[in-house]
Amino acid sequence: MPWLFLLLAIAAFAIAMYTQSLALVVVCILAALVLLVLWVMGLLAQRVGSQTRDDSMMIDPQELRRLREQAEARRAADAQAADGQVVSGDAPQR
Repeated sequence: MPWLFLLLAIAAFAIAMYTQSLALVVVCILAALVLLVLWVMGLLAQRVGSQTRDDSMMIDPQELRRLREQAEARRAADAQAADGQVVSGDAPQR
């Protein structure tokens, strides 16, 4: 669709070049400028749209909370395992 705006802008500039009426020249040049701006905005919108992430890939709050709880449980288990190793390693057995 943005390329259609570019083609229309080129056509408006061509009409402005070959017409004899000053009013038509002004209208065609203004239309061409507006169409060029629409063309650039359309290209930018396509670029931004192609780089956005899929909404279905986002994590919902419940899933985020569950992942945080799992991480905390792993940290607690690792801390207990580390404490158990240090305590048992301090006392030499005979």
